[in-house]
Amino acid sequence: AGGTIDRLLCSKWLSSTPQASCTAPSATATSSQTSPGGSAAFWLAREAKYREALARQEEKEDLSKHVNWLRELPVKHMTDYKWITKRTNRVQQVAECLRFFGVASVDSWRTRYGNVITAAAFKSSTQFDKKLGAVAAWLRQGERVAATIDCDEFDRNGFKHSLQSLRHLTNETDPDVFVPRLIQTCAKYGVAVVFEPGPSGCPAWGATKWLSSDKALLMLSLRYKTNDHLWFAFFHEAAHILLHSKKMLFVEFQSPMGDGDEAEANKFAADFLIPRDKAEILPFLRGTEASVHEFADQIGVAPGIVVGRMQHEGHLPRNHLNKLKVFYRWKSV
Repeated sequence: AGGTIDRLLCSKWLSSTPQASCTAPSATATSSQTSPGGSAAFWLAREAKYREALARQEEKEDLSKHVNWLRELPVKHMTDYKWITKRTNRVQQVAECLRFFGVASVDSWRTRYGNVITAAAFKSSTQFDKKLGAVAAWLRQGERVAATIDCDEFDRNGFKHSLQSLRHLTNETDPDVFVPRLIQTCAKYGVAVVFEPGPSGCPAWGATKWLSSDKALLMLSLRYKTNDHLWFAFFHEAAHILLHSKKMLFVEFQSPMGDGDEAEANKFAADFLIPRDKAEILPFLRGTEASVHEFADQIGVAPGIVVGRMQHEGHLPRNHLNKLKVFYRWKSV
């Protein structure tokens, strides 16, 4: 029964010294089929279970080294909005967050999200407190939701033409009506529109990312909570999809300013909502409810969009006619 004794000694040594490694050759295990100690299948299964336990222990020890990583993440927001499951054990919470991000380790997370987000987003305005973990969590939730949206292959011309009908949708004030229509329309042309609230440390109002060559993510946070900002953000991100490189990640933090691609996207959104030839009237438009309503009806957009544009360009004080805007808030969690 030499084969069986060798196996027993090996198992005993491994269980008392986890860092040791001893794997008996299959021929030794096979010889135990005729031994009192058990069959080859028994010992192979036992070793497999041991190695699984050892791997779990090593994984737990590795995760325990990264519990401080949780401080970089908006864990409370992520659990409040059901992005992840709350765990009482911090090591288990690390594992839960890694599953959320779809990575095997914290180092992989830093490689996947750190470099890309820093290059794409943190070059923008420094007036806001931006935290990598919060931005990464918000974007990742967008990716996860987008994966559940069934989109046709990206159709640039189709998407561009659909924007005209979506412009008319600005007159619909009920998000229970316009949000599903917005999502369904864009999905027909390869664009997954996702609404998710930004956690503390993520002051983004919009983002655009290509998930594949045929599917784009257009993400909105409702940061400014009014319909003029919401629709400007949507058409701004649509411009990135239509005009700019698929290799770029765009994350918007600052007010509608910027240069280069951002300036181009700003101009696209502004001109699409209120065409340039119509915008020339704004400096001379009387700042009354009646005149704003009349102008908005003529060009086919919501009055709040006209008010927002006039305020932005200095034709109307910031505290005037805000009741013509529609205000939104996230449902309590």
